[in-house]
Amino acid sequence: MAIDKKQVEEIVRAVGGKENIEAATHCVTRLRFALYDESKVDTESLDQNDLVKGQFSSQGQFQVVIGPGLVDKVYDEMIQITGGDRSSKDDVKAAAGKKQNPIQRAIKTLSDIFIPILPAIITAGLLLGINNILTGPGIFFDGKSLVDVYPAWKDLASIINTIASTAFTFLPALIGWAAVKRFGGSPLLGIVLGLILVHPDLLSAYGYADAVNNGTVPTWNLFGWEIEKIGYQGQVLPVLVSAYLLAKMEIFLNKRVHDSIKLLVVAPVTLLITGFLAFTIIGPVTFAIANAITSGLIYVYDSYAALGGLIYGGLYALLVITGMHHTFLAVDVQLIGSQGGTFLWPMLALSNIAQGSAALAMMLVLREKKMRGLAATSSVSAFLGVTEPAIFGVNIRYRYPFIFGMIGSAIGGVLLTMNNVQATSIGVGGVPGFLSIFPNKWGVFFIGMAIVLVVPFVLTVLFGRAKLRKEDRSASNETVNEPKAATSQSASGVTSSTAKTDPNQLTRSAAQVGDEAVNTLEIMAPLTGQAVSLEQVPDPAFAEKQMGEGVAIEPSGNVVVAPFDAQVAHVIKSKHAVILEHASGLQVLIHVGINTVSLKGEGFNMHVEAGEHVKAGQKLLEFDRKVIEDAGYPLITPIIIPDGQDMVERVEVTTGDVTSNQNGVLKVHLKG
Repeated sequence: MAIDKKQVEEIVRAVGGKENIEAATHCVTRLRFALYDESKVDTESLDQNDLVKGQFSSQGQFQVVIGPGLVDKVYDEMIQITGGDRSSKDDVKAAAGKKQNPIQRAIKTLSDIFIPILPAIITAGLLLGINNILTGPGIFFDGKSLVDVYPAWKDLASIINTIASTAFTFLPALIGWAAVKRFGGSPLLGIVLGLILVHPDLLSAYGYADAVNNGTVPTWNLFGWEIEKIGYQGQVLPVLVSAYLLAKMEIFLNKRVHDSIKLLVVAPVTLLITGFLAFTIIGPVTFAIANAITSGLIYVYDSYAALGGLIYGGLYALLVITGMHHTFLAVDVQLIGSQGGTFLWPMLALSNIAQGSAALAMMLVLREKKMRGLAATSSVSAFLGVTEPAIFGVNIRYRYPFIFGMIGSAIGGVLLTMNNVQATSIGVGGVPGFLSIFPNKWGVFFIGMAIVLVVPFVLTVLFGRAKLRKEDRSASNETVNEPKAATSQSASGVTSSTAKTDPNQLTRSAAQVGDEAVNTLEIMAPLTGQAVSLEQVPDPAFAEKQMGEGVAIEPSGNVVVAPFDAQVAHVIKSKHAVILEHASGLQVLIHVGINTVSLKGEGFNMHVEAGEHVKAGQKLLEFDRKVIEDAGYPLITPIIIPDGQDMVERVEVTTGDVTSNQNGVLKVHLKG
């Protein structure tokens, strides 16, 4: 497809001109910029550019979604226009990282450490919630638990509790693995370091206070130096600092020790020195700091409960936008480890629901069918604990639903803190978040849930409809504004399953095509797994359908096959994505994982080349699930019908369990 040079020039102008571009690269779908000053970006100009499918800023990079098969041509043209050098993904990442201040870099580091271990923590939280239901008194019977009334369930509850508590019992090992990997060391040594800090020979941190009171704290005597022999169960700071030291020491030794003796020197020396310092200096100092932080939070919580709930409950959604919410994962874990519960997580759960309620209300406000669809699907995601689609896809765009969500969450936060509502675990947010709450506080939590469902919803509907009435009155006086508004709203996101923008065709089904000839192409699943809607993809370019309609698959295997007879139109250099072209001319993008371009081909094995003809069911590529998961990238795989293909009439999506080349996931109706 030929591109208009003027449109590329407009993109350069819209991002602030070539003098504002520090580095630029591209992946299979979008241009990625490291800009000197993002405030110079003209977002309206980008929205009006036919080449641009979407735009957003993430982790210091400004990203302009162009679409597969076209983005490389746009990039080549842009390099010629600007006269700049070609940059790699790492170049742009490094340039973007330099713009982050020390606090932002620290937050990103914590995020990189805790996000990979979240699946284990979420699983533990869900299982602990089930255990709470079985063992919590007063839930089903007055003053008694289910296992008290039915003792046969007692051992089942005990097994569930053992499985659930393992992630928290050996939390330092999980943090050690993630932290050492993030700092550039060997993840295996990180696991060993974490296990050292919770060794059974040590006094458990949970029993430390009683041992101090009883004068029974065990010690080591190193030539007259008394060192307390305690573990660090439920602690975060000791293992984080120790992991940093271990990784840097390992890197230092690896550069200086000869390969022939590395196995005998690097790991033993690194673990011995780090372990010794962890027990003698790092552990005691960070243990005291962590306890001081915890005591400070508890003091604020006990003394100014309502104020704390108002601030944290109200501002949590704002923390999500900045990325600072990841910082509080460590705080929650620390509170659970040292106090047995956290008062922060319940407010997070209500904030999820509040933003979902505000997004759902936009269904009754918005007139554009595509955005109403996004509002519905993203609200469901928020109710289940994932707020990014609702916040970035709907609420932030229109501002007032986001603000009303924060107001509802603030009111709910005050209610929770004033009634001492705490969670026994983290990881379960949204409506299912009640499973994490101590059962004796479920009643208060459900009242808070009602508040965050009703308040944002009602305020958003009332304000939104009043705003529409005002716009209608303005439009009656100035009709020229009406088509402009429609264009702006349409450009803000693509969620309809219809590729055309003619309002008479947005609601047509296959049975309503009439005399117009339409060919139908059924696209089979290229992977085995669970097919889900694009809204569940944790990337706004896909979730908001900025590149086109499609579906995503949570793969259970590691092989991608051709979903139909096709020609390989394009193979991405990093081997994580491929574009196929049907005999009709229709192109389909298969993109394995999210942000997997950063792996530079590691973990991927491509079996086809550009220009090659393939048969349905033929193996296209294989991927190493462990490599991708260890790198912290989601495996979810979007299958996209890129926008801009004039032969597409509309697209139907099918979700559920699928087997590669046996189940259809997309039905594409082509113009006759």
